Amino acid sequence: MPAFDPFLIRSLGPSGEPLVRLGVQLLDDYLDFVAARCRPNTVLATAYDLLVFFRVVGKPPEQVTTANVLAFVTTQRHGAPAGRLRVVDDGMGVSSRTVARRLSIISGLFAYLHARGDVPTNPVPRGLPTRRERTRPRQGVPLVRTTRTLPRILNPSEVDALVAALRTHRDKAMVAAMVLGGLRRCEVLGLALEDLHVGERRVFIAAGKGGRQRVVPISGRFFATVADYLEVERPADAGTDRLFLVLKQPRRGNPLTAAGLDEAWTVLVAALD
Repeated sequence: MPAFDPFLIRSLGPSGEPLVRLGVQLLDDYLDFVAARCRPNTVLATAYDLLVFFRVVGKPPEQVTTANVLAFVTTQRHGAPAGRLRVVDDGMGVSSRTVARRLSIISGLFAYLHARGDVPTNPVPRGLPTRRERTRPRQGVPLVRTTRTLPRILNPSEVDALVAALRTHRDKAMVAAMVLGGLRRCEVLGLALEDLHVGERRVFIAAGKGGRQRVVPISGRFFATVADYLEVERPADAGTDRLFLVLKQPRRGNPLTAAGLDEAWTVLVAALD
């Protein structure tokens, strides 16, 4: 019998919404469940982490045991000499935060399958038991310890150097939104023209993390940079109200995607190095 080997499938649904599948009915049912509650990026991340887990374990959900889960934790932290992990993680160990996130997603899958009656129990333990387990059931040792670190904040000179290295008003405006307003990448890419409240120096975020909306005050420096971008670079005949667009052919005038933004950042980093 061949090893259990799901694969990632990305497509568009009838209404143009992104669809993610793993080619296994139980897993695809769970992805549909997640899609009804979460944003598309969360569904994609869930699918990828499940792909990692089942590629390493090589068993269908009904056959996964707690021992398999514990072995997966060890494999993730130290890599797989046999090469099975290289299919999805390039054969290298990953951070504690990544392992903890994947365990959470795996636990969510099996909690869903257990509620449906597809598996008898959830094989992902909450933690390792200790001698206090009888009196304090929740005082077990966590499977993965993560380090709480403070974010590194750029100083003003570093921000100025970053902006100076950017070639377009568009890229400078996006950086300003992130630095001065704290916007996430997906929030920057999702901005529409009508979301800019210039007189109030505020930006409306229609779909933030978790689908939440909010209004963010931003320095006038951001709006001044956006004005330069709109006057000089943004295609006048664009058929979309999305703020940040592709500036070069053949996709000129289309909304800028995450892949396009990442490509621009890659070029920037190479130039700074």
